[in-house]
Amino acid sequence: MNVAENSFPSSPVPAARESFLRRLGRGVGQAAVLLPMGLLALVATLSGRAASALRLLRVRAEPGDPRPGAARLVAHAALTVLLGVVALIPVGMLVLFVARGVLYGFVDDGPYDTSWGGPSRAGAWLAHFAVSCPVAVAATAVLYGLAGLHRRMTAPLRGERRGGWVLPTVWLSCLAGALFLVAFVRQLN
Repeated sequence: MNVAENSFPSSPVPAARESFLRRLGRGVGQAAVLLPMGLLALVATLSGRAASALRLLRVRAEPGDPRPGAARLVAHAALTVLLGVVALIPVGMLVLFVARGVLYGFVDDGPYDTSWGGPSRAGAWLAHFAVSCPVAVAATAVLYGLAGLHRRMTAPLRGERRGGWVLPTVWLSCLAGALFLVAFVRQLN
């Protein structure tokens, strides 16, 4: 019996948490690169490189599997571009979380009299961090959801069945992203 194996018994909770964190990180990363991935897949499809487009869309095709047509690949690549544009919103929120939440005291040198949590720098920093944490959690959840939506959207390319709710959800996500962007830009003026 190996002493090292008995010294530190493995618990299922940390292993489950690690796999969740890996899935979360992979999903967030995949959603963050949907726009360039979709653009490259669109270019690859239009230049006659269907196999490259399938790889870019994260579709693993076996050698004997039938290849989807160019029109289907263009449609999936275009929808991936749209989801990638929507994914830019939560990515921007995560960037703002770091810049205006975590690093607030470094990026804003005061005065803090009218800032949230002011008049001290520490109070303003803590208030901005506290407000930005739930926003960062929500942005991470949205990115994870967009990665799952993209995976379900490309199911027909893998020979799987796509649910009837997927395409309406893609279009509603794009509409919600556009409305959010318009509202955000209007509040800046």
